[in-house]
Amino acid sequence: MTEIIETERLILRKIEESDCEFVYSLLNSPGWLKYIGDRGINNLEDAKTYIRDKVVSLYDQRGYGPYGVRTKLNNSLIGFCGLFKRDFLEDADIGFAFLPEHSGKGYAIESAVSVLDNARDVIGLKRIIAITLEVNDRSINVLKKLGMSFKEKIIYPGSGEELLLYSIELTKYDS
Repeated sequence: MTEIIETERLILRKIEESDCEFVYSLLNSPGWLKYIGDRGINNLEDAKTYIRDKVVSLYDQRGYGPYGVRTKLNNSLIGFCGLFKRDFLEDADIGFAFLPEHSGKGYAIESAVSVLDNARDVIGLKRIIAITLEVNDRSINVLKKLGMSFKEKIIYPGSGEELLLYSIELTKYDS
C-alpha cells in the first residue's frame, strides 16, 4: 500500500487491484450512477480491469490519480478523492465520491483540501479544475467551500452532457 496523504481523520492512498470489491461497490452506488455514470462494472473482474486501465495507468502516466480514502477510525475504504486528467480538458481535475453511508460527514472537503495541497506542494500544479452536473448540489457546495469558482458550461465529448466547469489557481490557494 502506498500512502500518499494523511489528514486528521483520513489516509489517502493509491488504489490497488486488491481493492476491487470496494471499487465495485462505489462505482455501482446510487450517487455514482446518478452523478458520474455507469462505468460497466458488473463484477469483480470488471472492477480489477477498471483499476488497472483507468486508475493505475493514470498513476503511471501522470504521477497522480484517484486515491482511496480510508478512515483512521476503522481503516476501511469509504471513497475516492484525487486528480484525473481528461484529454478534452487543459488541466487536471479533482474528483471525489463516497459510499452513501459515509456522505455528509465532511470527508469530501477534508480529503479534497489535502489533494489540492498535494497538487500544489508536491506535484507542482498551478491550477485545478472540476466538472460536475448542474443538479449535483452536494458536489457544487464542496467545490465552492474549496474556493473554486464557476467558469463556464461545457459539453462532455461523446455524451453531449452539459457540465459545469469550476477552477482554482493553486498559486493563490491556501488551505
